[in-house]
Amino acid sequence: MASSVSTTRTPLEASGLAVRPGRWIDGWNAEDPAQWEAEGRTIAKRNLGWSVFAEFLGFVVWQLWSIVVVMLPAAGFALTSTQQFWLISVASLVGATLRFPYTFMVARFGGRNWTIISAALLLIPAILLGVVVQNPETPYPVLLLVAALGGLGGGNFASSMANITYFFPQREKGWALGLNAAGGNIGAAIAQLIVPIAVTLGAVGTLNIQLAGFIWVPFILVAIWGAWRFMDNLSTAKSDFAGAAAALKEPHLWIMALLYIGTFGSFIGFASVFPKLIADQFPEFSTFQVFGAGLSLAFLGALVGSLTRPYGGRLADRFGGARMTVVSFGGMIAATLAVVLTLPLASFWVFLACFLVLFSATGIANGATYRMIPSIFAARGAATAGEEHAVGAQRKGAAALGIISALGAYGGFFVPQVLNLSQQATGGYVPAFYGFIGAYAVLGILTAVVYLVPRRSLAGRIV
Repeated sequence: MASSVSTTRTPLEASGLAVRPGRWIDGWNAEDPAQWEAEGRTIAKRNLGWSVFAEFLGFVVWQLWSIVVVMLPAAGFALTSTQQFWLISVASLVGATLRFPYTFMVARFGGRNWTIISAALLLIPAILLGVVVQNPETPYPVLLLVAALGGLGGGNFASSMANITYFFPQREKGWALGLNAAGGNIGAAIAQLIVPIAVTLGAVGTLNIQLAGFIWVPFILVAIWGAWRFMDNLSTAKSDFAGAAAALKEPHLWIMALLYIGTFGSFIGFASVFPKLIADQFPEFSTFQVFGAGLSLAFLGALVGSLTRPYGGRLADRFGGARMTVVSFGGMIAATLAVVLTLPLASFWVFLACFLVLFSATGIANGATYRMIPSIFAARGAATAGEEHAVGAQRKGAAALGIISALGAYGGFFVPQVLNLSQQATGGYVPAFYGFIGAYAVLGILTAVVYLVPRRSLAGRIV
């Protein structure tokens, strides 16, 4: 009698997927409706959830020094204003630079594996911050080095976005990437909200400033464990160096990079420097005492900018990315001008309201500008080669998203440094604000001239 052989297949096998040791998945195709509905959606959402958490902590670590710097004088550190600006901005400089190599790490090591590694790297700046701020005699170069290491958190955005784009079908990428980006951006707000509470709660007449770094260690360990236990590597995730090289030759990449420096760069730059601006202009409002704990309202800026970003993308879908970007730059001009005109009133609440409008405008601009990128490259593909090369245009557009996000992050360095130069040259920030207004006007006009006028190079489309 012949022995019976079981033909039962696991759900993954039935979906055309195979799992290898190390949580590697072979045969992934998010565009396959049967695979997506059977197992793909569940796997993708699980990876998205842990990716958002890890990226959130990356933004937290990236922005820790933005709030710690304003507490250092009370902890006994004697720093000049210029030194404080450098501690705030150097993490953005490093983070923006790291976004280039981080973009290709997912394909090299696997999304799960690189999330484990990149999350573990966050332990270095978090722990070192907790160590160096305990001694007011810590040499300034050491403080600057530790602040620079916070840039490790800024690089996480690029690898996280690259990883998630492989998991979702084209029709759902916008939602997934928007959620991933918003979840990360909120980390800047949470850092500025939680740190003042943590370092002052229960501290009588002093600051437990070391907790600004140490409190995040358990969360980072959870992220490492979660990535190890629940995330997956996709063997189909490949680096597109040819697409990146082709994108770099595209003039529209550099135009969009300028626009993104103006939008995302303004968001992250003002988010990082907002606690210091409040401390400089309205020191009595820098920290409120609530039930024995310190509370800074600076977190509201990053929070508002993060929450409005998805609406920028949604409005761009309805009215067009270029139109919403021009409108957003107009809003940024109006809000920045309102800051300048109302400064003589010496009203903290007016100052806060004007900046919240500015942060709202940057958030909407972020979503709208980012939405323009795939539309532009699709139009370029249609104009230069028709449908025959639509895939090539899509590859260039995908590569451009990573490159532009990296270049845009340099705005997080430029904004604080422009404010620093203004203060050193004039003793105030008004010239810097007028400079930002001029830059936003130029960028708004550039957007309108290039993307609101039908052109053959864009297949006659208004993006």
